[in-house]
Amino acid sequence: MQIVANGIAIEVDDQGPPDAEPLVLIMGLGMQLVAWPQALVQLLIARGFRVLRIDNRDAGLSAGFDQHGLPNLMWSALRYALKLPVSSAYGLPDMAADVVGLLDALGLKSAHVCGASMGGVVAQHLAAQHPARLRSLTLMMTSSGSRKLPGPSLRVRRALLSRPSKPGVDAAVAQTKSLLQVIGSPAFPADADMLDQRLRASMQRALRPAGVVRQLAAVAADGDRSALLSRITAPTHIIHGQADVLIPVAAATDLQRRIAGATLDLVPGMGHDLPDALLPRFADGIKVNADRFAGARAQSG
Repeated sequence: MQIVANGIAIEVDDQGPPDAEPLVLIMGLGMQLVAWPQALVQLLIARGFRVLRIDNRDAGLSAGFDQHGLPNLMWSALRYALKLPVSSAYGLPDMAADVVGLLDALGLKSAHVCGASMGGVVAQHLAAQHPARLRSLTLMMTSSGSRKLPGPSLRVRRALLSRPSKPGVDAAVAQTKSLLQVIGSPAFPADADMLDQRLRASMQRALRPAGVVRQLAAVAADGDRSALLSRITAPTHIIHGQADVLIPVAAATDLQRRIAGATLDLVPGMGHDLPDALLPRFADGIKVNADRFAGARAQSG
């Protein structure tokens, strides 16, 4: 379904009992809500959640920003490298405000939030700038953006910035499969046929390469959030793969050091994806962290 949140149309998938604990899942760069596996949604519902998957702005079936055109990524990268301001059509704090608008539209005072990759950055802004709206926070394969952290190799950067060889679903699927071969989990390789089916279904649902470029510019414009993280008060759980080559594992220990009371699950053999074999582990981590909020609320009440 579509709702109006923060003045724009946001696509939402709402599953689970309406009176269960609300949990918002925020996906990463250019990814759609269907990138959160349905199997994970079912595991979370079984653990007592009402699961709200969303398409970020400029992705999936949510509002687009084509009127802003395409940013020059090379110019943005140069300005970022020189520590100069980077312009973007919108910022990641705007995407956090979209989530606040979602909660308002659904009549929810607060929710548990889990963000993956860029979605984890959006979740950081949400937790720091709108603390009353969060019950708990789970950050998956994401970073503070500190310039002191190691970054991806040139090979990984090239894979991330590569574009499909031609327009259309087939080329987009091939390009994404190539990227996942570089950044995916070496200990949990995806079934090739199943991966192809999932990617094809996702890109037949929506294919918006210009939105990916604008989101990339927004990430570059966001910069270092290290100082922001000290403002996060929600119970926080960090999940990160030890084999993540896109966001190296040092980012996870950095987040834990900067967020008071954060717990950390470092997963051997996991890269920058959501392997089916690890979905129960993810769901358990989200649930245990959510219970920390419930425990704190009971003690204060």
